[in-house]
Amino acid sequence: MGPKETADFFAQLDDDSQRSYPGVEAAVCPPFVSLPSALTSRKPGSSVEVGAQNVHFEDNGAYTGEVSTAMLNELGCKFVILGHSERREYFGEDDTLINKKVKKALEAGLTPIVCVGEVLEERKKDMHFEVVRTQTSGSLAGLSPSDAAKIVIAYEPVWAIGTGETATPEQAQEMHSFLRSELAGLFDQSTADGICILYGGSMNPGNADELLGQPDVDGGLIGGASLKPDSFAELVSIAAKQ
Repeated sequence: MGPKETADFFAQLDDDSQRSYPGVEAAVCPPFVSLPSALTSRKPGSSVEVGAQNVHFEDNGAYTGEVSTAMLNELGCKFVILGHSERREYFGEDDTLINKKVKKALEAGLTPIVCVGEVLEERKKDMHFEVVRTQTSGSLAGLSPSDAAKIVIAYEPVWAIGTGETATPEQAQEMHSFLRSELAGLFDQSTADGICILYGGSMNPGNADELLGQPDVDGGLIGGASLKPDSFAELVSIAAKQ
């Protein structure tokens, strides 16, 4: 969404979704050009936070076209998505680069939403656990347990993004449980239990209840289903009932 569409989104967003639901965090992450619109269009007292879709790993310098953590902080962002499957696929971002961005975001007080997940071919070859293990350990390399406690993980089965396909609740739970185990190995069980793991593969109001009902699925990284205010509000409401 551009700035005007973003302003319209918040203008149409049901008041109920603006109020704080116990135990639920909600955020929108629009393109860079729409961040100011999102932050100024929220209704007074809104509990919906704002985040960015990416950030650079240096404080400043000759990096034409990039956006720094200081810029996001000045705007008032709370979250930043890092390592999204599209960034990995189309822009060649690898785990080493994502790791640098994670560390910079944490240093700046932003909450990184770190994305991991396999493509269809990798799942068909039964490589999905190996792929997610490698991405997770690489993206979080060098973090302390206290650092890890400040991040959010998003599992994206790439084959289920924008395709109409969705991992079954059992498949989602299997991978989320695996991720929790990997995080416990990288840090410790207490830290792993406290990390929010989101499911990011075509979650919508029709399947959110069953997906969010899984013990290790803590939330959703929503794409298309979040673009309509009523759908976004319904998803927040569903999460509040879990």
